[in-house]
Amino acid sequence: MTRRLRQLGYEVGGKRIRRLMRKMGVMAIYQKPRTSQPHPAHKVYPYLLRGIAAEKINQVWCADISYIPMRRGFLYLVAIMDWHSRKALSWRLSNTMETDFSVAALENALRLYGKPDIFNTDRGSQFTSLEFTQALKDADIRISMDGRGRWMDNVMTERLWRSLKYECVYLQAFET
Repeated sequence: MTRRLRQLGYEVGGKRIRRLMRKMGVMAIYQKPRTSQPHPAHKVYPYLLRGIAAEKINQVWCADISYIPMRRGFLYLVAIMDWHSRKALSWRLSNTMETDFSVAALENALRLYGKPDIFNTDRGSQFTSLEFTQALKDADIRISMDGRGRWMDNVMTERLWRSLKYECVYLQAFET
């Protein structure tokens, strides 16, 4: 919008355009992916991290899913991270929100780094699925799931997504 208005001869800045668009309620109408929708039939596990500080590696791992915009549509990206080291242990891309790519990332992280004491996720259907939770149970890992409004628990992966998107994805126009 800023570029177009400048082409028309108006002297405007991006901040002003964003502020005015927000004030008018104008927003993009493209489809936005919904990555954290719970499945009504899946079991939701309690939140186990209240009052716990990650003081060592493999104490708490977390996972999150984001989307990568492509020229036509988007891909989904899952990452498994260690809370203490904030290291991305494993990741996978998929063009669908099926559970298999999340399980593959989990199995890869377990194979490469051992197992955590607690694994924390949001309540998205991939993480509440029988396949994902069974993989955690088989490895004897305690399952923790964020409650509503617990955005701070995923702040490490959210920061990873922000860095990845602003430093790479948004600068490129990926075809595939």
